[in-house]
Amino acid sequence: MTSLLAWAIAQLLKIVSWAVMRRKLNFKRLVEPGGMPSSHSAFVTSLATGVGLVEGFDSTLFALAAVFALIVMYDAAGVRRAAGKQARVLNAIIEDLNRRELHPERLRELLGHTPVEVVAGALLGVLVAIWRL
Repeated sequence: MTSLLAWAIAQLLKIVSWAVMRRKLNFKRLVEPGGMPSSHSAFVTSLATGVGLVEGFDSTLFALAAVFALIVMYDAAGVRRAAGKQARVLNAIIEDLNRRELHPERLRELLGHTPVEVVAGALLGVLVAIWRL
């Protein structure tokens, strides 16, 4: 439940941060990937922190949860972010093709997270786990 709470708070904060930066509400941010803070990071770090608080930070279970969290956060800031950059380039090509009256579908560009978004999500996850447990 703690991880779900951390995820939900992060998703709500995405709407707030979007509204502050762009001066308009966008409730689609609740279900879209990317953005500040990383809900993936909040989810997995709250899980790892909760396991550490309950089972002990020297337990095998905490080690597994921590490694899982690191892999998820690496993927969010690395692989998925790179895929988003590639989508941006491909969308520029698609726009050029659209000018020639071909109409391929645009790709989603906001897939991953910046390192700051990942760290913010991770800190949120740790704080929610400490608060809840």
